[in-house]
Amino acid sequence: MRFFLGGRDLEMIEVAALLREAGFEDRIADKRLAWGAAASSYLPEIRAAIAAGETPILVELAYDLPDDIERSAVIEIDHHGPRAGVGQPSSLRQVFDLLRGRGAPVEWTRRRTLVEANDIGHARGMRSVCASASEIRKIRDDDRAAQGITSDIEAMSRRAIAASRREGGLLVVDTEARTASAIMDFLLPEYGGPDREEADTLVIMPQSVAFFGRGSIIDALKATPGCWYGGALPETGFWGAPRHAIDDVGAFSRRLADMIERTHAGRR
Repeated sequence: MRFFLGGRDLEMIEVAALLREAGFEDRIADKRLAWGAAASSYLPEIRAAIAAGETPILVELAYDLPDDIERSAVIEIDHHGPRAGVGQPSSLRQVFDLLRGRGAPVEWTRRRTLVEANDIGHARGMRSVCASASEIRKIRDDDRAAQGITSDIEAMSRRAIAASRREGGLLVVDTEARTASAIMDFLLPEYGGPDREEADTLVIMPQSVAFFGRGSIIDALKATPGCWYGGALPETGFWGAPRHAIDDVGAFSRRLADMIERTHAGRR
C-alpha cells in the first residue's frame, strides 16, 4: 500500500502520524495540498505505485484519474459529500481500521477521538465526547495551525464577526479572509463568543461562500454546481461553493434566511 494524502488539516496530520506509528513512513506521499485537492495531483506517483504492484490509498482526494487507471485498482478514503454524516467513519478512523486489519500495531487514543469528533462535528462533535473547553480550544487551535491560518487571518476574522449582521435567523459574515475556520471558531463560547448551538451562519469570502448550520438547509443546497459539504449530517453540517456559483450573494443570503424562517414556522 502507498498512501496519498489530501487537503491539509489536523485530521490529515493525524493520519500521517498514524501511518508513521504503523511503520509506513516510507509509504506516505504528502504534497501538503489545500482543501479540495484531486488525485491527479499525484498522477505520476500513483502510476508508479501501481506499476510496482502497490495499492494506492487516496485519502480525501477527489477522484479525477484518467480512464486507463482502473478505479478498482485504488482504495478511496473520505467522509465528505455522500460519505458524510453521523455514524459514518472519519477518514482517520478508516485509515486506522485499514491498518489494524493488516495487523499494524496502532492505538486509538483520546486525541484521535477528539480529532475525529472535531472533523465530523466541530465543537459540537467534541462536546458529544465530553471534551472540556480547554480540549476544544487545543484541537481547534491545532486545526487552524494545520490549515495555515495566520494571526493576521485570525484578526481579520474577529473584525468580520464584529461587523456581522443578522437576516432573521441567519448570521451573515463578510470577510476578506480566504477561509471561514477562524470565524466559526471565534463564535464559539469556548472562545468567548455567543453560544451558537442552534445558529445558522453564512460566511461570504472573496472566492467562496460557506454555510454552517442545520442539515435541512444543506440538503437543499446540494444541487449547487461545484459545491462541497459534510459534517454531522443529517442534523447539522457545512456547505460551501465557489463564489461564481452564486449569482447574487445578497439574494442568496435572503433566500437562506427565508428557508430558515419557514423551518422555524414549520416547528411552531
